[in-house]
Amino acid sequence: MQDKRIALVTGANQGVGFQVAKELVANGLTVLVGSRNFERGQAAAEEIGPGAIALQLDVTDRVSIADAAERIRNEFGRLDVLVQNAAISNTRKGNLSLQEYAKITRPSNASLDEVRSVWETNVFGVLAVYQAMLPLLRQSTDARIVNVSSAVGSLAANADPAYPYHAMFGPVYPASKAALNAITLAMMVELESSAIKVNLVSPGFTTTNLNGYEGTQSLEEGSREVVRVALLGPDGPTNTFTRWENSSIPW
Repeated sequence: MQDKRIALVTGANQGVGFQVAKELVANGLTVLVGSRNFERGQAAAEEIGPGAIALQLDVTDRVSIADAAERIRNEFGRLDVLVQNAAISNTRKGNLSLQEYAKITRPSNASLDEVRSVWETNVFGVLAVYQAMLPLLRQSTDARIVNVSSAVGSLAANADPAYPYHAMFGPVYPASKAALNAITLAMMVELESSAIKVNLVSPGFTTTNLNGYEGTQSLEEGSREVVRVALLGPDGPTNTFTRWENSSIPW
């Protein structure tokens, strides 16, 4: 097992995270299936099969993050790939359509409690996991960080009135992804003189629980670019924000 690359995928018990973990295992990696609920993570790991290991990890809980890092350190001594996928899109959408929900999450009427909850996972959680896992990534000879973002967080794209999602840009989920992009840029700057590669990827409008299964792409389509970038070797690019191979997203 020590000869295999070690990957951690956060939020891997369902959706894109699950598919990414499954495909990384199929490509020969040992994958830690990060899940806030250990039982769900265990079930996901068992479904994926040998090579998948459940890891309790709540990205909003510092103790959980520290415990996860300590387990990785004790069992493997390093981390080669970190896929930061865990995210939430809302706390009060319920049965509303995305269009209906957008109307109650404008800057003038968005719930600040909901903004804080979503940002706690999508922004602060990503930074907290990065800080805890960076020492382990530094122990790898070929480490890579892949942060899963979204084109709805592109400031350049959303500033264009012709952009399809322009009218839906708001302070809850879209702005959290814009903030994630900024946090990731800070990681890129910090690590640009190191061998650790950092890349942003958008899985596109994939049908998951995140969007109430209104997405138009399959899990396989949405996971494809995340997996491709996670598997890039030491000669692969860094500091990119892509949707598909050779398809960049403006910051």
